[in-house]
Amino acid sequence: MPSYEFLNQQIKDAFKNLDLPASPAELYNPVAYTMDLGGKRLRPFLLLAGCDLFGGNVEDAIHPAIGIELFHNFTLLHDDLMDQAPLRRGKETVYKKWNPNIAILAGDAMFALANRHMAKTRNEAIPLLIDLFNQTAMEVCEGQQFDMNFETRNDVSLDEYMEMIRLKTAVLIAASLKCGAIIAGARSSVCDQIYNFGIELGLAFQLMDDLLDVYGSEEKFGKISGGDIIAGKKTFLYLKAMEKAADKANDFQSLYSSTTLDAETKINRVKEYFREFEIESITRAAINHSWEKALVSIHSLSLSDQQTRPLLSYCASLMNRDY
Repeated sequence: MPSYEFLNQQIKDAFKNLDLPASPAELYNPVAYTMDLGGKRLRPFLLLAGCDLFGGNVEDAIHPAIGIELFHNFTLLHDDLMDQAPLRRGKETVYKKWNPNIAILAGDAMFALANRHMAKTRNEAIPLLIDLFNQTAMEVCEGQQFDMNFETRNDVSLDEYMEMIRLKTAVLIAASLKCGAIIAGARSSVCDQIYNFGIELGLAFQLMDDLLDVYGSEEKFGKISGGDIIAGKKTFLYLKAMEKAADKANDFQSLYSSTTLDAETKINRVKEYFREFEIESITRAAINHSWEKALVSIHSLSLSDQQTRPLLSYCASLMNRDY
């Protein structure tokens, strides 16, 4: 398997050469701005890696990799608007820099561009890719709706939360790997197995994001630290704290849902509860559990350690992001 550096350079070159129309500028400048913000480029990397892992030609996977990242950034653009988030990757979000209407339309354009790029690969792979892509897009929308539903509910269960993040986050990570396998011409059962690996990887990745939102630095994480607490979002950490709170549950819930406390006070007081209930270590254990399940999935494939080591090394680094 090519090195991470090689695949990453392929992705950088692809986005450097991304040819967007010049007019109307009000539509395409926000698209260019969004893609120039960078990020980990996790999903296109996984798509290229999935293609190479099963003996495919990485060149056949370049356009779908662009498509998967365009789609991912489209979802972030609209999420930022729905969440009224001021920062993305340390920079102003599109709706803040321009306005909400431009953010909506630019996101729509990104979705259309993503579809176009997904269809630029081997002819035999296109029907399966488009079907998987559109199914994944629907599931991501379902996950976002569940996430919004949770905002007005006080009875959200951990099982419901895990299903929500499976839909909102994990399915796109899994689909990225499966797209690569499809382009490589891998058997259906193999494609399904690498998809299962991606689901568990995606769950672990999102739980790590939940953790970093509370304990990560704004400079490294690219978002306002404690943003989920400020917004009262029902994350894994919150739901686990509610499980552990017992006779303190009402007080904790009242604090977490407060809209009158200043941000710093609310964050610090919530983190005191998290420390008392050992929520950080519980969350890390959940991350490790999903990662171990991911390893079981990929080790069930008939691949050598030499073949899987670069991919697993990269994915393991995602599980060990620092604060």
